[in-house]
Amino acid sequence: MAVKMSWASPLLLLLACSGSGDPDAPGDGVGSVSADGGAHDGGATDGGGADGGSGDGGSGTGGVSADELLFRQAVNGEVDPAEALATIANRDGLPVQTATGSFLFGCLCGDGDWFLAGDHEGWVGQPMQRAGALSWIEVDIADPVDSLYKFTDGGDVWQADPLSRRYDYDEFGEYSLVRASAAHLERWFDIGGKGLQPRRLRVRVPDGGVFTHALYAQDGNNLFDPDAINGGWHLQDSLPDGILVVGIDNTVDRMEEYTHCEDRIHGTSYGGWGDAYADFIGEIVRPMMDAAYGPADTYGIMGSSLGGLISYHVADRQPDDWDMVISMSGTMGWGSIELHNPTMPEIWSGRGHRPMVLYLDSGGGGTCTDSDGDGVPDDDPTASDNYCENAWFRDILAEQGYEFDVDLFHWHEPGAPHNEQAWGARVWRPLDIFANL
Repeated sequence: MAVKMSWASPLLLLLACSGSGDPDAPGDGVGSVSADGGAHDGGATDGGGADGGSGDGGSGTGGVSADELLFRQAVNGEVDPAEALATIANRDGLPVQTATGSFLFGCLCGDGDWFLAGDHEGWVGQPMQRAGALSWIEVDIADPVDSLYKFTDGGDVWQADPLSRRYDYDEFGEYSLVRASAAHLERWFDIGGKGLQPRRLRVRVPDGGVFTHALYAQDGNNLFDPDAINGGWHLQDSLPDGILVVGIDNTVDRMEEYTHCEDRIHGTSYGGWGDAYADFIGEIVRPMMDAAYGPADTYGIMGSSLGGLISYHVADRQPDDWDMVISMSGTMGWGSIELHNPTMPEIWSGRGHRPMVLYLDSGGGGTCTDSDGDGVPDDDPTASDNYCENAWFRDILAEQGYEFDVDLFHWHEPGAPHNEQAWGARVWRPLDIFANL
């Protein structure tokens, strides 16, 4: 009932979760959001509602939204089309609905002729016009809700709109949505602040946009995309009804951001930016998402490996803001690999009992020993997947007054590997607990 990571190959395991299945993220050139959560150009981001985007794209004139005005300026060559699309993408999102009800689609697809194809026209393809590098089209769509679309060159190339707000996946890969009511994904680009790298947020919006629970999950790159590292989690396949999931992408600074203190691996120092990352979530991401989708009744935070570690650090730093913490194969021995900094179990051992539900798990296994006498039972070279550190943390939490199967849950999946496929296969357990809070 627990798991420990063997430090025979610690860096390999820590990096296992860092890959992105999205070639555009992070740093894809889309306009960033500033540290106060506002849009890059100062516009509001209120996109709430069933389709996740009921805002008007900023103030315009004569009933025309700021997004429509900006799009038409790009068509007329008055503004840079890349900057215009980036600004719109982080306001009310693409495509833009006009004052007359039509929709403006735009793409920097490349040279040659491009077409808009979708449910609205039977996937035949409508020719787009060119305005410099911008391919664009304005169309009337009688039923835009849950209407799929893609861009095509008229031949073998079919691509989803890389800047669409609403999207999802099927057997043909990613597709874009004009508007949406059924459960779907939404994205917000280059969200930054607290001195950290900007990143993308990927939000799973429940059916009808109705939810009571909101779950903030680390390594958002890997949660939903079937082409993510190790095949990804396929988290959307395990979600109970009524949960909004905000996936927060990792960056190249993952090992720095996802750790509460410094440690060393093979003599190289890593980590210690966890306070800034926690504040980024608590002061920027969560208020922004509350404003966009509405507040939840119940909030949880989740991660795997170092993502599990930082989730417990966020909850420790903001104990009044989280109702549940979920860690899967969390790297709970961080701080003691080659240094002697406080580990997360040691930190929580001094916190007592707090009103939140805690979940820990792991795969792997091992004999938990502390042969070096540092107080951390992580010295079995055959142990794996952080089994021993999580079993140790479990027992510490029980000593603090947490009660098993009430506000303390632990699961051991013997022999399970340290990867996204394994986490996705068992994530239904903590999700079910969270949904019933």
